[in-house]
Amino acid sequence: MSNKPEAPEKGKDFIRTIIDADNESDKYGGRVHTRFPPEPNGYLHIGHAKSICLNFGVARDYQGKCNLRFDDTNPVKEEVEYVDSIREDVSWLGFSWDANPFASDYFEKLYYIAELFIKMGKAYVDHQSADEIRENRGTLKEPGKNSPYRDRTVEENLDLFRKMRAGEMPDGECILRGKIDMAAPNVMLRDPALYRIKHADHHRTGDAWCIYPMYDFTHGLSDAIEGITHSICTLEFENNRPLYDWCVNTLMEGLKQPELFGENSSVYEELAALPGFNQRPYQYEFARLNITGTVLSKRKLIQLVKEGHVSGWDDPRMPTISGFRRRGFTPASIRDFCERIGVAKADSTVEYALLEACLREDLNARAPRYLGVMDPVKLIIENYPEDQVDEFTMPLHPEDESYGERVVPFSRELWIERADFMEEPPKKFFRLGPGREVRLRFAYYVTCTGYEKDENGRITEIRATYDPETKGGWSKDGRKVKGTLHWVSAAHGVKAEVRNYGNLFTCENPNAPEEGKTFVDYVNPDSLEVLDECWVEPALADMAPGTNFQFERTGYFCADARDHKPGGKLVFNRTATLRDTWAKMQKNMK
Repeated sequence: MSNKPEAPEKGKDFIRTIIDADNESDKYGGRVHTRFPPEPNGYLHIGHAKSICLNFGVARDYQGKCNLRFDDTNPVKEEVEYVDSIREDVSWLGFSWDANPFASDYFEKLYYIAELFIKMGKAYVDHQSADEIRENRGTLKEPGKNSPYRDRTVEENLDLFRKMRAGEMPDGECILRGKIDMAAPNVMLRDPALYRIKHADHHRTGDAWCIYPMYDFTHGLSDAIEGITHSICTLEFENNRPLYDWCVNTLMEGLKQPELFGENSSVYEELAALPGFNQRPYQYEFARLNITGTVLSKRKLIQLVKEGHVSGWDDPRMPTISGFRRRGFTPASIRDFCERIGVAKADSTVEYALLEACLREDLNARAPRYLGVMDPVKLIIENYPEDQVDEFTMPLHPEDESYGERVVPFSRELWIERADFMEEPPKKFFRLGPGREVRLRFAYYVTCTGYEKDENGRITEIRATYDPETKGGWSKDGRKVKGTLHWVSAAHGVKAEVRNYGNLFTCENPNAPEEGKTFVDYVNPDSLEVLDECWVEPALADMAPGTNFQFERTGYFCADARDHKPGGKLVFNRTATLRDTWAKMQKNMK
């Protein structure tokens, strides 16, 4: 079954409606070019998956292009590790990018664009401290105050900016600001920072630069350089849109004055030839993904990793794409989830249960079935010959013959689930108990004849007899049993470690902690249960890491991508549980 995404056949969201109108008016000559532009300062999370599916999905639906661009303008937080992980995540989700540029590819162009802004009287070097700039910015109700350095001449600003680039000033000495309007109702337009000094090595450019452009200066200009048509962002960037437009429009205005480039005429020629400055990009915002029971703030995710609340970015309890992948989620289930929640303009919170529902639906169709006992107790079939071994052929998928079959050995001593036996079973318990008959899946009917307990009252052994006439799990005389148990041959089973992952947090919204608490106070100490005495059928001994499957009657699992060793230590992660009718009954009985 392919993991490659197919175009949806559903009603169009507002983004696609905008694109339809642009195509009808021939705004971009029929071009549709989007981009997914993460900063490589952490691993992607499930919220990014929504943006990935939207940007790449739009390009797919309109036979356009989508770039994977890294907005790498902050060298102290960005690492090659994050670049590699982001590429892997996007590919794993099933998408291919048309180009993979970095904002750092444009550092030289951006520098000369900044010089152009200075020459146009649209930017100046400000020597105020960060605190002074913050204090003079004003409030939503009060206008800001002009910097005392705002009216420096073009020549002064150019000289200072070039000294900034040359490394003649320490960090924090000054910044380059856009010269817009300190009384603007939108605080973002009150002379925003365009460049800052940062003497730090960059993961790609090394020590070639000691000044770096700000995100809001870089973003729109990078879109224009790449010929992006529709710059699709989440709602938190809505307030930044006027600054995005100002940067792009100011450059377009500057390109009408080629004499301002002076000796840098080649830069002018490169920029003037780009499609983004003849058909400029526009920004559109959609609601970001909020999901119950977790946090999606990159700052909070970094804190979880650094403080050791999880084992790393790919911990299966993390809401990162790599965490979901290691836990056993499929690309198709995440794409389906993003498709179901849709694209809206207003923020909302989605139940985590919907994501799990998408996963179960996908795994039900694609996951092969195997037998595994999580909490084993030995079942001895007293009348089964000690030297006899039966082999039962079982389908790998009950609804898809194309998956084929596997052979499972059966012997006198078996492992069954401890929860499948009760000394005094209640009326609606249809599993094994004294004198009760059940079916061993695909094998035989067995009847419990007794059991043993240790000094603590724990069941250590169950005895039974089997009916040889029920081979294959069906009675020739037509008698029926209500209970069917899974099992593993004690003589042939393979020992495995199973990791049952639960919710990382104990509340629905750790983003809104009670007074005096932080989100880490809600980290669930019982979110991981390690079972190291499990027994599985021998077919799983050589399973490849990352493989999805179902342990019958237990849940969906995958072979851990990091610790599972085929032919060696077997480690299986629980991806999602199955619906347990008896567990629900027990809960309702309490």
